[in-house]
Amino acid sequence: MCDAIFGRTLCEAILAPDVFFTIFFIGRLIGVTAIELFRPAREVSYRKVILYDLTVFIFFQYVIFPSAGYIDRWIPVRPHLPDTILAMPLLLCVLCYLLIADFGHYWIHRLMHHKYLWRIHKWHHAPTYMYWLAGSRSTIPQQVLVNLPYIFAYSFLDPSPWWMGLAIGMFSGLQNDWMHVNVTWRSNWLEWFVVTPRYHHIHHSDKPEHYMANLAPLFTIWDRLFGTYVDPETVKEELSFGIGEEVPLVRLVIGV
Repeated sequence: MCDAIFGRTLCEAILAPDVFFTIFFIGRLIGVTAIELFRPAREVSYRKVILYDLTVFIFFQYVIFPSAGYIDRWIPVRPHLPDTILAMPLLLCVLCYLLIADFGHYWIHRLMHHKYLWRIHKWHHAPTYMYWLAGSRSTIPQQVLVNLPYIFAYSFLDPSPWWMGLAIGMFSGLQNDWMHVNVTWRSNWLEWFVVTPRYHHIHHSDKPEHYMANLAPLFTIWDRLFGTYVDPETVKEELSFGIGEEVPLVRLVIGV
């Protein structure tokens, strides 16, 4: 159908992953920012930070993420699953992928908040403001570690339809936006299942009692099971963000 409408060359360009995700990012930039401006949780001076954060995002997209992906190729974490598991319905395979990847991400995240690995994660917590684009900071060592549970869990989706990689990429981008988005959002029932912005913003708080709080990336059950849960309803004071120290940018980016 695409070939018939646009011609093969143009169709291939439209469907190329780089082009697709560039268009997807522009949509996020316009759409998510509009939502934040409509219902902001806190005041953010976009004019002062947007160019820097866009530069950080581009650096992450074209330097950090590919570099981490290259390193991860040398780490054998992809199991060979039995055919009976691979024959499960696609929806069940996707659920297994999400649960296992998220469980692994929780423990990687928790590990990075201990003193021996905190430096590789510190850049992510450096912003003193919170909005969707502020969540794109990641060092190469951090990204290498975070990728591992997702690479491991992707075995449940292999083989998978051609569109699965695009769908996972879109979901990951929107999930990260959602966690950090600067909106007024209050939903006690939803937080029984998945992370919301106010839930994750507590984790970015600069108060010591929140450093190890609400570590879950997607499913809040991990925090509840392993003792890192802080109920957003109990946090009455206005949150402030940052790491409480001045660190040279180069050290933050490298993670040393």
